[in-house]
Amino acid sequence: MSETITAPNASPERSEGRTRALLLAGAIAGPLYLVVGLIEAFTRPGFDITRHDLSLLANGDLGWIHVTLLIVSGLLVIAGAVGMRRGLASGPGRTWGPLLLGVYGIGLIGAGFFSADPALGFPPGTPADAHSVSWHGLLHFVSGGLGFLSLIAGCLVFARRFAGGGERGWAAYSVVTGVAFFLSFVGIAAGPATAGRSSASGSVWCSPGRGSRRWRCV
Repeated sequence: MSETITAPNASPERSEGRTRALLLAGAIAGPLYLVVGLIEAFTRPGFDITRHDLSLLANGDLGWIHVTLLIVSGLLVIAGAVGMRRGLASGPGRTWGPLLLGVYGIGLIGAGFFSADPALGFPPGTPADAHSVSWHGLLHFVSGGLGFLSLIAGCLVFARRFAGGGERGWAAYSVVTGVAFFLSFVGIAAGPATAGRSSASGSVWCSPGRGSRRWRCV
């Protein structure tokens, strides 16, 4: 005589706990990148945050720190996107919102694997007028551009979701955030005058509201 034992499904509480943990991972990504990036910026010899893009920190003997930071931040963003997909039960943006956030995370990882080219005298020893673009420098820009554009689109997707739910304040905030990201990307692409300030601006935080059906991105 044999008996088949079926493991019980995960309880709703456990499932919600996993979702919150994934969202927490996504919420950590922004502050982590900003704090560690600024510490690098103010401690690396020759780096000038008013002239240099933070991505230049991936160069030099300590460049591995920034490479690791980009990849870890990207993985945390992807975790947040998975948590967002689990938490959004229905409504506009349930599919495209998390997907676009996930693409942003992939963009961060790509920007880490393909480092930016040395430029503007950084790291020390680099000519001040260096402006050559290598294949990995080009892929770095493409990865970053794909990530930024996906994040901007994601902000607009959630603006529509919030507007449809009558949350006009959060809808307006999402639009403003998307515009801020767009201006940051334009600043990075425009050149060294705005690169440092633009690259340090903006991050995504996703946090659960009351219950498991309300999620906000700020």
